[in-house]
Amino acid sequence: MTDATANGAAAGAHERYRSARFRRRLRRRHAWGAVLRLAGIGAIVVALGMLGVLLVSIGLRGYTAFQQVQIRLEVHFDPADLPAEDDGRPTAEALADADYTPIIRDALQARLGEAEGVVAAREMGALVSNGAQYTLRRMAGDDPDLVGERRTVWLAASGDIDMVVKGIVPVDVQLDERQLSDRQLAWLEELRDAGDIRTAFNTDFFTGTTSREPELAGIWGAFVGSMLTLAVTLILAFPVSVLAAVYLEEFAPKNRWTEMIEININNLAAVPSIIFGLLGLAVFLNVFDLPRSSPLAGGVVLALMTLPIVIISARSALRSVPPAYREAARQLGASPQQVVAYSVLPVAMPGILTGTIIGMAQALGETAPLLLMGMVAFVNDVPNGFTDAATVLPVQIYLWAESAERGFVEKTAAGILVLLAVLVTMNAAAIYLRQRLQKRG
Repeated sequence: MTDATANGAAAGAHERYRSARFRRRLRRRHAWGAVLRLAGIGAIVVALGMLGVLLVSIGLRGYTAFQQVQIRLEVHFDPADLPAEDDGRPTAEALADADYTPIIRDALQARLGEAEGVVAAREMGALVSNGAQYTLRRMAGDDPDLVGERRTVWLAASGDIDMVVKGIVPVDVQLDERQLSDRQLAWLEELRDAGDIRTAFNTDFFTGTTSREPELAGIWGAFVGSMLTLAVTLILAFPVSVLAAVYLEEFAPKNRWTEMIEININNLAAVPSIIFGLLGLAVFLNVFDLPRSSPLAGGVVLALMTLPIVIISARSALRSVPPAYREAARQLGASPQQVVAYSVLPVAMPGILTGTIIGMAQALGETAPLLLMGMVAFVNDVPNGFTDAATVLPVQIYLWAESAERGFVEKTAAGILVLLAVLVTMNAAAIYLRQRLQKRG
């Protein structure tokens, strides 16, 4: 065998060895790639599964809050139970201030029979919610001619009746373990058999305010408070954040001071929200004397918390604008300010708006700083302005979760569902605005 033949054989063997080793390494690489791909898919499936379990558990607990148990009664607006003027006819103001409890008591006794004794009368009155008199008050206020007439109306049941009819609270337990007495259960069964019990859509949950009675508690006051607080946050945070981002990204010299500012902004984005609450308590309430428990005070604190988040997202959006936009504007003779205003900002605006809406969504879900600002107070009125006492959705959910009554459990879950719906809507709006402005650009 010649040297050339030997060298060729050795080269071929070496080539086959290298080819076999390459194939083994390639198969191993493909195997690891498949494992990583399956691991990623598995992680997504687990995350979606856990999210689904969370949403299902909250939904099963909270969907009953969107239903209200009502009792049908024939109500007599007896003039003897209502305040009358000299001519015998009550005015609208008098009807608005009247006590309709005796009218409801008479309607219950006419339907279920005379209650013998104080205890029986109290138990009979506990079948109907304390808010039933407000329903009659609205009816009489809207139509004063109802005085002296009889009307068949559906009145909200009490919280205990509500829980029993919905099947949340069992009745086949010992007397000392349930809220309803045997007499109340008998009355309830009588009303059921006669078709005088129904479950209707709970409009009071969306139009009412907070209450110590679970069947009367609503979300509207907290929702309005959240929107007012977010309005203050947006008014303060958006222009300051955009201007700060434009200066740092387009005009500020790159030196030690700007680097320090950038580091501090990044650090502020990671500061726990309760620190901003302590700052607001010490400065805005104690020094500037802002109204406690108001959307103005809460919005200022949330604006401080949102500032670094929006600045970082705005700088990222400005940085993503291609340099050709700036160069083209400069070649046309535009000043640095005109370059930013007419060439850079319109292109970066989708990203800026997206970051702003996400920052607002995060502010909407904050509770700790607002607790320190006094927005944990019991407020049963809808705020009419930025300085009125108010609460917000997360704090309202927290208050319901801390309540001992069983009816507030479903209210808590329903409030979480409403809050999640608002957050999803805001994120969907961010995606929509980003796509629409990108197409327009």
